[in-house]
Amino acid sequence: MEKINSFNIFKAFFKIGLILLGGGYVIIPIMKQELLEKRHWLEDDEVCDYYCVSQCLPGIIAVNMSILVGYKLRKFKGMLAAVFGMGLSPFVSIVIVANLLSKIMSISFIDGLFWGVNLSVIVLIYLTLKEMWLKSIVDIFSFFWFMLILLLTVFKVSPVVLILVSIALGLFLEKVKRIKNV
Repeated sequence: MEKINSFNIFKAFFKIGLILLGGGYVIIPIMKQELLEKRHWLEDDEVCDYYCVSQCLPGIIAVNMSILVGYKLRKFKGMLAAVFGMGLSPFVSIVIVANLLSKIMSISFIDGLFWGVNLSVIVLIYLTLKEMWLKSIVDIFSFFWFMLILLLTVFKVSPVVLILVSIALGLFLEKVKRIKNV
């Protein structure tokens, strides 16, 4: 069994962070291999217990697990080492990818590729809008409501508020229709 100190905790979680792809569900086999089988720092039940608790807490499952495991291993120092190790590896990866991406974006071929993709996306948005318009704007009231929402977005009214009000209006109108048909 490897000595449990802050540096070894940091190394273990840095490694876990590097190979953790695919979100929180992937962390169980990786943690089992690294912390249970290889280092013998945890018991089998603890991995599942920490995972269950981590899912119930707000935040990223991997970070939540690193907090719980780090605290179990070396209290506050272990928790800091685990969180820093878990967070540093994706940070380094993102910096490297962003650096490569900025170099790739300076290639004229790639720039032209994205120009074409951007125009294609605009066309796809237009086609979606056209399809939704034909299915949604069915009478003078729906046209009026659309124009009102469009106007309110110009005045920076929150889209969330507009969506919620539209949902409420739609439910109200549906209830009125049902009452009229009864």
